[in-house]
Amino acid sequence: MSSIYDFKLTEMNGQTIDFSKLKNRVILIVNTASKCGLAGQMKDLQYLFEKYQNDGLVIIGVPSNQFHMELKSNEKTSEYCQLHYGVTFPMAQQAKVNGKDELPLFTYLKDASGKGRIKFNYTKFLINRYGEFVKRYSPLKNPRKFEQDIINELNH
Repeated sequence: MSSIYDFKLTEMNGQTIDFSKLKNRVILIVNTASKCGLAGQMKDLQYLFEKYQNDGLVIIGVPSNQFHMELKSNEKTSEYCQLHYGVTFPMAQQAKVNGKDELPLFTYLKDASGKGRIKFNYTKFLINRYGEFVKRYSPLKNPRKFEQDIINELNH
């Protein structure tokens, strides 16, 4: 795949997330896990989504159980995220982020960032309005700490 706009994911509710329909939007992609100690970031992601979605921000959560901190089913994960964190941004079905069965989207993002393997949950990837990779944020980097980066991209 040569562009972020070539990808499609399936949401937990079965709807398709077609990245080609996200042109001119700023996209933040996050590998999530419900039972991770960093799951509190979901509240901050939801805050940013609510604050900036009308300005063009799209946040997409991609749950992964590769670090053994996700619930067993998409249904349980979806319910947990909505109940505990009020998540309304799109959540894709569970996927692998590393290895031979990894989601091709993560192969693309890791290649674009040049930083290789995802080391833990809540690695975040920022994509600008033109579909270009901007920055990869570590799991420990709280989303509110890079709010200005998102604002900068929304203003371009």
